[in-house]
Amino acid sequence: MNDPYVVLGATGGQGGAVLDALLDDGRSVRAVVRSASSARSRSLQDRGAELAEADISDAHALAAAMRDSAGVFAMTTPFEDGEEAELAQGRAVVAAAGIAAVPHLVFSSVASADRGTGIPHFETKAATERLLADSGVPYTIVGPTYFYDNLLGGIDDVKAGRLDLAVGLDTPLQQLSRRDLGRFVVHVFENAATHLGVRIDVASDAPTPRQMAAVLSATWDREVVPHSHDPAEIESPDMRAMFGFLSTTGYSADIPPLHERYPDIGWQSFEQWVRESG
Repeated sequence: MNDPYVVLGATGGQGGAVLDALLDDGRSVRAVVRSASSARSRSLQDRGAELAEADISDAHALAAAMRDSAGVFAMTTPFEDGEEAELAQGRAVVAAAGIAAVPHLVFSSVASADRGTGIPHFETKAATERLLADSGVPYTIVGPTYFYDNLLGGIDDVKAGRLDLAVGLDTPLQQLSRRDLGRFVVHVFENAATHLGVRIDVASDAPTPRQMAAVLSATWDREVVPHSHDPAEIESPDMRAMFGFLSTTGYSADIPPLHERYPDIGWQSFEQWVRESG
């Protein structure tokens, strides 16, 4: 059997998309999960994935899960335990990759994290990027933009006819399909030689809130009205900083050359995502 690709966060949105794309491509997958007995973990096993239990902050457990792999997909998050926890996750991931002699680590950061934005969860990921660059581990950094799926967090309001975002109604918002992220990571694994040491920000489309509302209205055959509010009204300092950035500077993924260079991803527009996701 071929060495498996290891996927951290395999039961989550990003990790799940990468796992799906790897399995679709006929690759062996080792899914790193917190509990192999959970229903979501067992569903991955039923699909043919090998399971490995590890906490993302435990370098030695992660190293055991990463050993004898063809490559590793990793991400960190502050949204459960905070920024210091995310920094600890990053240190553990990088240390584990070194211990396990991982041949290629693809780290999912965030678009523009390397630009000194001051946004807390951008800066924690940038710290892991720097650790990785100094580690000697062969790596590629992928920077996702805003995910289409973030819309689902306010889906009840959207279904009631109101799309509310803290960016201007005519401000382009670079966004990414999770499906496209998974396919992109598989492409990077398959073409490691041309992607080692590279950082790539990725986006599928850049609709404005007004355009998003028009797509939703046309698809659902009922009116969805776009609304904009001031980022300063957001309670979370992290989200307030992020939407302040998105409403002014915005991500800087170079979409046309990106799509031209990687046509096989099949880049899913916002309209396609709405129609295909139901």
